[in-house]
Amino acid sequence: MTDYTVGPVKLGLVIDLDTCVGCHACAVNCKEWNTAGHSAPLPDRDPYGADITGVWFNRIHTFEVDDGECGRTVHFPKSCLHCEAPACVEVCPTGASYKRVEDGIVLVNADTCIGCKLCSWACPYGAREFDDDAGVMKKCTLCVDRIYNRNLDEADRVPACVSTCPAHARHFGDLGDPNSAVSRLVAERGGYDLMPEQGYKPVNKYLPPRPGKIAGTGREMALTPAAPDTAGMFLRWVDRLLSR
Repeated sequence: MTDYTVGPVKLGLVIDLDTCVGCHACAVNCKEWNTAGHSAPLPDRDPYGADITGVWFNRIHTFEVDDGECGRTVHFPKSCLHCEAPACVEVCPTGASYKRVEDGIVLVNADTCIGCKLCSWACPYGAREFDDDAGVMKKCTLCVDRIYNRNLDEADRVPACVSTCPAHARHFGDLGDPNSAVSRLVAERGGYDLMPEQGYKPVNKYLPPRPGKIAGTGREMALTPAAPDTAGMFLRWVDRLLSR
């Protein structure tokens, strides 16, 4: 595996699985911004029919976990994790997939992408999207054309998904700075890498659900991480979701 040289800044997302309500507002606003942005356009095929296909940088997967009073509906947003050692960059034969040194964002150069799909096969998170119209791969850019846009108010220089989340389940910042708001949030809530055993060191982090009680019983809900095995339980929970 290539030893990537990156700067100290690691821009990324922190997603709170405890507060995500699965409304898909993040996915819709992502689509609206990016269909006219860095990787525009983002095509759709038969958007109102039975065979809905298209390019979506952010997808929300919803699962029913367990049954009865211990059951829980889990909303799991998933997009590019902007890994420190991205497999997609490693396998790209033309160098179209690359990781920026200045902020760690992983991007695709559409001018040199040949649409071979090797990156999509290599990505263990299923974050790559193939544009059938253009014949190239596309992916989340962390709204690179938005977060550096000085024509916007500073408060609006965040990814579109973050700006629109009604539950404030999505947070953006520099995860390379241990004193940043997102890094402190990860430390306080016990944020985790997705599938860390793969070794790609995703920058994006997930915050596990907080312990909860089943109404009227005093018992903890199933699949809710609790000390002392918070890490193990959360990772087993994630593995269950991704294996479905």
